Amino acid sequence: MSGLLEVSNVVAGYGDGPAILDGANLSVQPGKVHCIIGPNGAGKSTLLKTIVGMLKIRQGSVTFKGESLKGKRPDQILRRGICFVPQERALFPKMTVRENLRMGGFSLADKSKLEKRIDEIEERFPILGERRDQHAGTMSGGQQQTLAMARTLILKPEIVMLDEPSLGLAPKIVKEVFSIMRLMADEGITILLVEQNALMGLKHADWGVVLDLGRTLFEGPAAEVLTDPRIQELYLGGKKAA
Repeated sequence: MSGLLEVSNVVAGYGDGPAILDGANLSVQPGKVHCIIGPNGAGKSTLLKTIVGMLKIRQGSVTFKGESLKGKRPDQILRRGICFVPQERALFPKMTVRENLRMGGFSLADKSKLEKRIDEIEERFPILGERRDQHAGTMSGGQQQTLAMARTLILKPEIVMLDEPSLGLAPKIVKEVFSIMRLMADEGITILLVEQNALMGLKHADWGVVLDLGRTLFEGPAAEVLTDPRIQELYLGGKKAA
């Protein structure tokens, strides 16, 4: 069965440099949380950037709902319903929370609809309503991550891709971030997640993907990935899932 998003034998890299992805494959099913794990340098972030059009596909294909994304610009892919939250969150630090949310819907022609959606986001995430006039750059790391994730909802995307959402956050805040991710998934948004904390990521996922040396080594239900002895030894530090 074809997925909502299909990555087939993709080769990609940065500029004219060597290939970081060397035949990566991925099948993203609608309404599921997919977690990509692997060692540093495996190509996890590169894969997300290639899907969203930030990096050129040298070989292979990426299709969304059967349509090729090869050669499409990031803004064109965004308009098709794929949102990307990078490691650095890509907020506008000198803009207020409300202004950052507004920028998330810059492509909406109906500005009254945009303001209504922002109101809905502030109602759903009260901390953003409380801080609406605060500059984003002065917020805590957890609040910034909440803003970055909430901003993707302005365009009502079909897929949200998250690159290391827990990076640099305290354990309590990490739990809150994953709660937001689960809320998004429960509303029917498909999640594609790259997570440094592989155990945490897989425990909150439906599907696990192991990437190494730019290739997809294994895909399967997250629970099976967590309990596979080989994967535990190579990619989970030998730790068994609690």
